[in-house]
Amino acid sequence: MTQETFKYSTVTGYFLQDEPSTDPDTFDYVASNFGLIDREYDLQPSSLESLTKWEKFREKFEHLNDFPDSDRSDVQYKVLFLGRHGEGVHNVAERRYGTKAWDDYWSLLDGDEHGTWVDARLTELGISQAKTAHDAWKKQIEHKIPSPQSYYVSPLNRCCKTAQVTFEGLDMPLTNPFRPVIKELLRETIGLHTCDSRSKASAIAAEFPEYQFEPGFSEDDLLYDPKTRESDEDRTRRLRTLLDDIFTNDENVFISLTAHSGAITSILEVVGHRKFPLQTGAMIPVVVRAEKTEILRS
Repeated sequence: MTQETFKYSTVTGYFLQDEPSTDPDTFDYVASNFGLIDREYDLQPSSLESLTKWEKFREKFEHLNDFPDSDRSDVQYKVLFLGRHGEGVHNVAERRYGTKAWDDYWSLLDGDEHGTWVDARLTELGISQAKTAHDAWKKQIEHKIPSPQSYYVSPLNRCCKTAQVTFEGLDMPLTNPFRPVIKELLRETIGLHTCDSRSKASAIAAEFPEYQFEPGFSEDDLLYDPKTRESDEDRTRRLRTLLDDIFTNDENVFISLTAHSGAITSILEVVGHRKFPLQTGAMIPVVVRAEKTEILRS
């Protein structure tokens, strides 16, 4: 039997984060209009006079989907807005003890005298970073940024809260109320670290009653293993499966995903983007080309 999958690549030239000269350590996604490059597009000049930079981008991008690669029906394009959660209590704990001591000992515990980090919550700074993202989106809305047509979020609390603070109440479709879809595979590296175990579905629903669970979402965390940590390679395979699901089942082209450092690292790897580590609370847009392929399964 055959199974449909995709060959992914990043379409560069639209965002500064694509450029090798952009330093991830100093880049400010807020001050740079999310990294949108101020450039000319090969569009009809009469249509450009009154358009904002985002409207020009959208018109060019929609042209890609209208005429993909000489009208190949097996090619599609999407824009992924990849947002990292704000600072969590586990991030503070790792800084407190150092990465080695965190990985070797403290991350295996439920917490310390400062509190718990099981399914880690946001710190006050983390909430502030999400509010910064909210204000950044609000500013870009004024410049006619394409609104996300689908919102996906990791089930871990720090992502659910970050997405809520970031998007709820914005003047965009699907944010009043804000009802993202919780995707199990969108989580951080799974296993060992208690901060990366998730709460029961009923607890998530109680705290975020407007959120929607994807079909088949289990009450208990069936992926977390307290004895084994997922490898980077396995995490990347998991995130490829997530992208295959989205590109197969979601016809929308502007997609928001609120996730984690590791998850975003793997997504960027799958789509062939340069490495671009995000600070907590930051966001990166990526134009992705996906070509359908078939693999044989015995």
